[in-house]
Amino acid sequence: MEETATRRRIVEWPDPAEIAKVARGMAGLEFLQSVAQRKVPGPPISHLIGFRLTEAAHGRIVFTFEPHESHYNPIGSVHGGVVATVLDSAMGCAVHATLPAGRFYTTLEIKVNYIRPVGTGSGTLRAIGETIHSGRQTGIAEGRLVDESGRVYAHGTTTCIVFDLPGGK
Repeated sequence: MEETATRRRIVEWPDPAEIAKVARGMAGLEFLQSVAQRKVPGPPISHLIGFRLTEAAHGRIVFTFEPHESHYNPIGSVHGGVVATVLDSAMGCAVHATLPAGRFYTTLEIKVNYIRPVGTGSGTLRAIGETIHSGRQTGIAEGRLVDESGRVYAHGTTTCIVFDLPGGK
């Protein structure tokens, strides 16, 4: 194999403990709106992958995502795990946006259907997460990764477990 030019991507992120501390004192929607308004920094994963929270409403979240060649798999498209991560974030945050202060979630199960390949030529994509059910113990949401014309690249569903953090707020 011929030697190729090496590329570099430097990632910086905020202290996750500080973000979690802020999140503990707010209702989910209030926290997510603060992130969308850049009053609170996004979590480290959003800096690593490069997605931004742009809209936060009760039970509905939108992230924007610009595919980058550092996301590529060996066959020249964005790795499915990156797509799943962006959708997992949108769907989980949609559930979070329905929760009161002191209640949190984590993904219990996720399913993603990949409809078409994602690449740098896909343009800016939106990951839209919408809550289907938000209960005392579980939250269910669905998500779509779409381009600027609304064409769907991936669709997902999730079940989240809802809980109180140990130690309260």
